[in-house]
Amino acid sequence: MTRWIPDGPLDLVEPAQLRDARGYAPSLRRYAAPPHLADVVRRFWVPVWSLAPGETSVQRVLQYPVCQVVVGHAGAQLVGPHSGLSTEELAGDGWAVGVMMQPAAGLALAAGPVTALTNARRDLRSIPGLDAAGLRDAVRQALGADPAEIARQREACGLVAEALGVLVPVDDEGRLVNAIVEYVEGDREVRRVGQVCAKFDIGERALQRLTRRRIGLSPKWLIQRRRLHDAADLLRSGTRVDLARVAAELGYADQAHLTRDFRAVTGLTPGEFSAEPRD
Repeated sequence: MTRWIPDGPLDLVEPAQLRDARGYAPSLRRYAAPPHLADVVRRFWVPVWSLAPGETSVQRVLQYPVCQVVVGHAGAQLVGPHSGLSTEELAGDGWAVGVMMQPAAGLALAAGPVTALTNARRDLRSIPGLDAAGLRDAVRQALGADPAEIARQREACGLVAEALGVLVPVDDEGRLVNAIVEYVEGDREVRRVGQVCAKFDIGERALQRLTRRRIGLSPKWLIQRRRLHDAADLLRSGTRVDLARVAAELGYADQAHLTRDFRAVTGLTPGEFSAEPRD
């Protein structure tokens, strides 16, 4: 059977990626998921960086409510969903082949409720049925001496996709969790947990138990994080932003509520974030 290989990089802006305080981000390409893994894989992401000796860059990400599989030059990890601001310090030369998973994959990746992975990391060897060491070696060989080359990145993504085939098929509850997250992330008018309950005909307590077990986070968190992604997207234009308008557009009662939520998670006010340089 021929191994699946993704097409060229996706033309996609990631609202979750905040970059570092200087506006620097590594070279980063994203690739689509294979159709047969659509229930467990959202997309692949491949950063490559080269920093001067002694220089570091702290990359900041407002994570999605999903787990990440990361095969890097220094090892391979399973990264759980992060309730706050996720940071990663880069130094020297490096690369990674990352996979943004679907919410449905969390239970199998964690081998139990995803709460055990929230704000945590594990060695990729913890995933049942996956040869983490063999996968890391294969990806390293595929990328070779030029990890920034698109053809090499596509080959590496294909290798990781093949290894993640152990996660399918997905059960009905997993598909329901995928649909719930897709609904919340895709509709700015979703501002209350009750709207999610009505959409999927599920009680609030049942929804809370479901998302805690399958995502490791609460329904309220899903809505707040989507609003912060939207806020970051609106604020990153580099021009002077009307914060009152942004707050109103995102359904906040006023600008102060937006500022409070944004600063609580990112450590910055919306104005400070908007004023940061963009590479």
